[in-house]
Amino acid sequence: MSKLSFHPKLSSIAAAIATAILPITFASVAAAQTSITIYSSARPGTLSPSTFRSGGEYGAVPGYAVVRQTQSFDLARGRSVIRFSDVPALIDPTTVSFESLTDTTGTRVVEQNFEFDLTSTRKLLEKYLDREVTVEQVRGQSTESVTGTLLSARDGIVLRLADGSLRTLANYSGVRLASLPGGLISKPTLVWDIAAERAGTHKARVGYQTQGITWWTDYNLTLNEDGGSCKLDVGAWVTVVNQTGAGFTDAKLKLVAGDVQRAQPQPAADMAMASAPRVMAKAEVAGFEEKAFFEYHLYTLGRPTTIANNSTKQIELFPAARGAQCEKTLVYAGQAGMFGGYFGGPMTDRNFGNQSNKKVDVFLRFRNRDNNQLGIPLPAGKVRVSKLDTADQSLEFIGEDIIDHTPKNETIQIRLGSAFDVVGERTQVDYRMDSKARWIEEDIEIKVRNQKDVPTTVIVKETPYRWSNWTIKSKSADFEKIDARTVHFPVKIAKGAEAIIRYTVRYTW
Repeated sequence: MSKLSFHPKLSSIAAAIATAILPITFASVAAAQTSITIYSSARPGTLSPSTFRSGGEYGAVPGYAVVRQTQSFDLARGRSVIRFSDVPALIDPTTVSFESLTDTTGTRVVEQNFEFDLTSTRKLLEKYLDREVTVEQVRGQSTESVTGTLLSARDGIVLRLADGSLRTLANYSGVRLASLPGGLISKPTLVWDIAAERAGTHKARVGYQTQGITWWTDYNLTLNEDGGSCKLDVGAWVTVVNQTGAGFTDAKLKLVAGDVQRAQPQPAADMAMASAPRVMAKAEVAGFEEKAFFEYHLYTLGRPTTIANNSTKQIELFPAARGAQCEKTLVYAGQAGMFGGYFGGPMTDRNFGNQSNKKVDVFLRFRNRDNNQLGIPLPAGKVRVSKLDTADQSLEFIGEDIIDHTPKNETIQIRLGSAFDVVGERTQVDYRMDSKARWIEEDIEIKVRNQKDVPTTVIVKETPYRWSNWTIKSKSADFEKIDARTVHFPVKIAKGAEAIIRYTVRYTW
């Protein structure tokens, strides 16, 4: 009788078990033709880097994919059992489909099972309860073997020896089993009971959905401000994180950008809209082609790619766009972070909202248009901006932000941080209220100081917050009413100078 030995922490035992399982009746899985369409449900920039690494929290990646594989199977006439083992551990078994392309009408699935009781040290030992095992312990330079009936494998091993005594072993180097117990598998496995009218090799298509895989876009922007101009070089990379429990070799890759509601039926995989695809990379290195797809956008990679399990992969989304015109804007919002909306009635507390924010925020804006080197539907992603240090020709990081899915011809605004040499100050100068006449008047003074050695322009953003009905009665500078809650005072400030804005706002109810 053959013996099976293993170390309790060795994962390689799975390989020894594969040959003891039911015979596999299909061609090598490596020969399968695979296509995978990945959908993302992760907000870019919200996943911890530890999630990307093998050994991180298993299945923590918030996304899913539709996988389709074309594979050859040997079927007998009548009933055949097929075991298909190269599937993700996070597969949704309710989405699995099997279709014979050789004999569509004469081949059908009678039963379908998903087996996921994977082999492990603990499960092997549990199968050997009340059976004889041999446990090995290292004693100095030698190894001691103890044979007995296994009574427990929790918190160490408990054996009943031949003389009826019990022995506990907290630490051991290995266990020898008489044979491999049945009912264990080394990989998650789909099992089909197939009824076929035609014997022989069938070409079949297998499809399923799996969790544990996601994608987003990382944008790398390089800012050039030479000569007072503002230009950007825009590069984009797709990041794919796979923690499904399976790898996909030489797969046809598609990415869907858009907010897909999973509670509704998914669009058919091959139903493309009429718009022509846009080639996003040169033909000699086939990259992504973008096209409208239902109410979303579909990005198809023009070459096969391999996505290993427990891996992070990056692929260029489109060649870098050079020299896109941009605009740098400084914005001072003295009330920033104060509140999120109006209350149930007018805010009559004189001191409410008087805390002054001193930071002046820095924004970059650019238009996603054909005449600005872009004009590409941009999937959601993290945007990182760098600027060239001409002293040593090195790129230095200056800020990052996150953008949502952005159609072409829209304007993108990125917040980079706060200006070092420009500061603001907001003060309530006076406050008047007549509760009987139902009005409040408030006098506000805003100071913005420019300590840079060059002139600058700052937009002073004000949000009348005490009530929804308001009017600016007097002002020291022109303003633009952006919406029902926002006004902008653009001011130009000479180097080393200070700009002062005063205005009076009246609330009525």
